[in-house]
Order: sequence, then structure tokens, then C-alpha cells
Amino acid sequence: MHAVDRLLSIMARLRDPEGGCPWDLEQDFASIAPHTLEEAYEVDDAIARGDFEALREELGDLLLQVVFHAQMAHERGLFDFEAVAATLCEKLVRRHPHVYGDAAVATAADQTRLWEELKAKERAEKAEHGAAPSALDGIARGLPALLRAQKLLRRIARAGLPARPPAAEAASEAFRSKPSEASLGALLLALAAEAGRHGLDAERALRRASEALEAAARASEDSTR
Repeated sequence: MHAVDRLLSIMARLRDPEGGCPWDLEQDFASIAPHTLEEAYEVDDAIARGDFEALREELGDLLLQVVFHAQMAHERGLFDFEAVAATLCEKLVRRHPHVYGDAAVATAADQTRLWEELKAKERAEKAEHGAAPSALDGIARGLPALLRAQKLLRRIARAGLPARPPAAEAASEAFRSKPSEASLGALLLALAAEAGRHGLDAERALRRASEALEAAARASEDSTR
């Protein structure tokens, strides 16, 4: 039995009402979602540390999340793992016409522009069966706040929409004069925009700064022992 087939069989057994795992049987999409997010961060952490043995394990844990969700969907008659994989295959082929079609792409920047054009087309096609499309569709609300802010800012800029965050200096002054959740939010949004203008990842920058602070605090802690 291939490893993927065995994995799907194990997951089905764990969710079997007759003799399955009580914890696994109690779960639903909402209860598993936080674990899915956590495993994605564990993958990122393994990559950042250059620990490829850990990366192999963490990718397995992330795959488990996909298999778990697919099994629950299968039980409800919605879709199964095969459908998830088939949808992904179709999307990858559709979004790479320069590989599977006649489109010409010379650089990674050209590919990024083509990718965004194809996604915009897909959003428009989906909207034919529902509400009017928006350039901001598809940006998950569950993303970390800084990451989501930068994605929103990029989409807004590409769409030529007039909405813009305040300048960093003005937002900083507003926060200093009247600290509040609203003024802090405006300042963070302004900093996310500033990071984007310089080609920086605000989420990653804060994470790395936090890691440096943690390392310094641990070193200080060790020096006093």
C-alpha cells in the first residue's frame, strides 16, 4: 500500500464511529482549524532554523490537517481527498499557461503579474453566480493581522483604489498624542504600508525581532544563574 493510501486509511479508521479514536471523533472543521494554522507555523519555523529533519516531520503534520479536513468532508458527502488533489491539479495547470499552454513568461515578475491576472479572472467567473467581484476577494480573514494588512494594501494598490493608510509619521504622532486601539491600529497599518514600499515582510520582520528579543532575554536569564 502506498504511503498516501495508508494515511487515508488510518484517518478513516481514527474517525470510525465503531472503535475509532474518541478525540478524533469529537473534532469538526472549526476545532481542527487552529491546529492547521499552528502546523503551518511549525513548518515555517523548521525552515527558518534550517532543520530539514524537523521540516519533514512538520510537513507530515501539515498534511495530516489536509487529510483530517478531507475525511470530515467525505463523511458529510461534500468532497474527499481525491477531489482536493484534483482541484489543486486543475488550478496549477490553469495558472501556469506558460508551462501548459502558449503564454510567454520571461521573468518571475512577469509570472507574478500573470498569476494575479488569472486569479482576478477566476474571481470574476465565480462572481457570475453570486455577488459582484471585488479586487479584495480571497484574502482570508484568519490571516495574521500584519500579513493580511500587507496583502490588502497590495491588492488596493494594484486595483488603483483610492483607499490609503495614513503616513507613518502622522499615524505615530496621532498615537503619541492620544493612545488608543484605533490610533495603534492606524499606526500598525501605516508601518505595514511602509514595509511594503521597501519590499519588506512586516510579519516576518516582527517575528524575527521577537526572536532576537527572546534570545537576548534568555541570555540575560542565563547570565544571572
